[in-house]
Amino acid sequence: MYQPSRLVSSFNIAGFQYHDGATVFPDLKVGTPVGLVPEPDNPHDPSAMALYYGDVHLGYVPRKENELFSLLAFYGHAGIFECRILKADPAADPWDQVMVGIYVVDARG
Repeated sequence: MYQPSRLVSSFNIAGFQYHDGATVFPDLKVGTPVGLVPEPDNPHDPSAMALYYGDVHLGYVPRKENELFSLLAFYGHAGIFECRILKADPAADPWDQVMVGIYVVDARG
């Protein structure tokens, strides 16, 4: 069966509790698209990939997950991925409240 994209990684948003995600939490429904933005000048991690909902910074792809996505974005392949909300649980601990998935997009058709 044809699938327009395939899940390649899922994780809780790193640093969600330190950024502005709480201001848009009610909008973060399962399936909501999230922007992946490389931050090569990040002083803590040159492979950092920030996650945004519109212009609201939600947090980051965890360091143990970000290197491949950062490398591909650096070489101009950021468009092969899409990121979506998989879970948004207001009752969970802040570091476990929002899980996202990164999908590789099927360019064949």
